Amino acid sequence: MVDGGKTPYVVAVAIQVIYMGLFVVSKAAFNSGINTYVFIFYRLAAASALLLPIALISNRRCRLTTKATPQQTMSCRLLFKLFLYALLGNTFTLNVYNVSLKQTSATVGSAATNSMPVFTFLIALLLGLEKIKLRSRSGLGKLAGVALCLAGVLVIAFYAGPSIRPLAHPTLQWKNFSFLLQNFEDPFFAHKLCLVSNGAWIRGTFLLLLACAAWSLWIVLLVPLLKEYPNKLMATAMQCLFGALQSFFVAMMAERDFTKWKLGLDIGLLAILYSVS
Repeated sequence: MVDGGKTPYVVAVAIQVIYMGLFVVSKAAFNSGINTYVFIFYRLAAASALLLPIALISNRRCRLTTKATPQQTMSCRLLFKLFLYALLGNTFTLNVYNVSLKQTSATVGSAATNSMPVFTFLIALLLGLEKIKLRSRSGLGKLAGVALCLAGVLVIAFYAGPSIRPLAHPTLQWKNFSFLLQNFEDPFFAHKLCLVSNGAWIRGTFLLLLACAAWSLWIVLLVPLLKEYPNKLMATAMQCLFGALQSFFVAMMAERDFTKWKLGLDIGLLAILYSVS
């Protein structure tokens, strides 16, 4: 059994492991040919189909047991806010992140997410939600942590670029998993299946950081939203729904050949199901 005080840390580590798998599987799906914008649409649509019925049932049960307060009522003003939040946190962030992930590797994508606490701290500091005392040990520790985190992200991003070649290539090919094994090589070394130039790698890295910064801003802005509307499940479901609608139009503009929207029993479908679960 895990001690109650250690539970949040165990959950945080588990979430990071799940995200690591998501980066690898998503990168493999992009290398298989699925359009990144179409992938985001399917991902958000599947999440909406899963979360919205659960949120509606849960909301109905709450209304039957307790009288809804004005803060819990879904108004037009609140719907518009959720639409804007979905535009920032889902449509913009996920599309930019996946486009940049296609240009870099799963290693860089995983490393870039480590910059999110830094961006979140800086944004909260600018908005007055966080305070720092430069003359105190805690303040200096926070600044040192920010600098080390950003330095680590940039070192991993540029040191693990196209100029680094793997020492050995796997030669074992399994009939059912050969393509997946090849893709596992590419996300970490970005060299065999998807050769990218140094310029594209650097551009992709900075786009990853931009996506993480936008995601951090979304997290900070969620605090006042959840105070206004504390139903977290419904707020999440509505943002997924709005994000799916927005991403559908983005995907239509990016990929007008609907034959390429078809999903099969391949790594693309696996990545979508994994991202939803």
